[in-house]
Amino acid sequence: MNQVVSHSPWRSALQGVREAVPLLGGYIPVALSFGLVASQAGFSTWEATAISALIYAGASQFLFVGMIATGAPLWLVVAMTLLINVRHVVYGPNLAELLPRSRHWPWLMHGLTDQVFALALTRLPQLPDAKRFSWFVGASLLAWGAWAVGTAVGATAGETFTARWPLLGEIMPFALPALFLTMVAPRFTDKRWAVAMGLTIIAALCLTLTGWGNVAIPLAAACGALCFYLVKFEKRRGSNE
Repeated sequence: MNQVVSHSPWRSALQGVREAVPLLGGYIPVALSFGLVASQAGFSTWEATAISALIYAGASQFLFVGMIATGAPLWLVVAMTLLINVRHVVYGPNLAELLPRSRHWPWLMHGLTDQVFALALTRLPQLPDAKRFSWFVGASLLAWGAWAVGTAVGATAGETFTARWPLLGEIMPFALPALFLTMVAPRFTDKRWAVAMGLTIIAALCLTLTGWGNVAIPLAAACGALCFYLVKFEKRRGSNE
């Protein structure tokens, strides 16, 4: 009986919610910032909220709104949005090894973000298999809901906030990268992750400094992902020998 209670889906989902609460420190400020930017670009509160609910990708959303506001062709907007999000091709397989099979995953993968991925990659190996699905549901739904609500608030009252506290407008966009950095930093203790992330950082800096800033993130991510898999392959090969 105790085992059934400890593996209750509701309890596992609530655990995921509790453990994802620290993510809100990064999500809410950036969501507020996006809502404000979208509002200033001419989007209504409902349109801005729909973008956050359906696209749900921070950098891509800012790019999407900016390109639409400047009159960029739709095909280019879609292409650039997909290019920035290509990193999820790396996220998915890494989490798939830790999660049970389910017909619901095509829907739930909409909740996969950089921060949710970093948190799940750390926590899922520490959880029993029976808890992992519900835990992921709780964590991802909290992050998704906070992002959508934060966008709505930012689109509605963002200008009021920044008018009263001007410094707020300067620090809000940095909250999410800072949060992600603190979650990724422990991965540098693993040699394979350290090499891959180090190469990603160097590639992004080089591309930015040479005038390729628009594609620096996706290309650097691709370099890091390729390095990650090559190092893993070479390590396995060496161990077999």
